Amino acid sequence: MIKRHFTQVKEEIPSLPGTKGCTLRWLISKEQGAKRYAMRLFTLESNAIIPLHEHENTEHEIFIIEGQGLLDDGINKNPVRQGDTIFIDTKEAHSFINNTDHPLQFICVIPL
Repeated sequence: MIKRHFTQVKEEIPSLPGTKGCTLRWLISKEQGAKRYAMRLFTLESNAIIPLHEHENTEHEIFIIEGQGLLDDGINKNPVRQGDTIFIDTKEAHSFINNTDHPLQFICVIPL
C-alpha cells in the first residue's frame, strides 16, 4: 500500500502540442506498482486549453474536482462543472477549455 499527499507528486507539463496553462500529476502509475490503471490530476488555469485530440486505444474516466469549463468533442462545446463525471471512449475526440477566471481541476483514470 502506498499513501501520499498529491502535493508530494511532481507537477509536469503535458506533452500534447498546443496545450496551454495546464499541469498534470501522475498520482498513481506503474512507478507505484499499478498494473492496470493510472490516476492523473490535471489543473487548467484561467484561459487554459488541452487541444482537441483522441487516443487509439485508451479510454478516460474523469471526475471534475473543482471549477468549470468546456468539454469540446469537435462538434459541441459542453459545459462541465465540479461533481461531473465523464466517460471518453477510445477514438473519441476531446478537448478541455477553462474559459473562467478560476482553476479547473479533474482526476483522469486511464488503463496502463
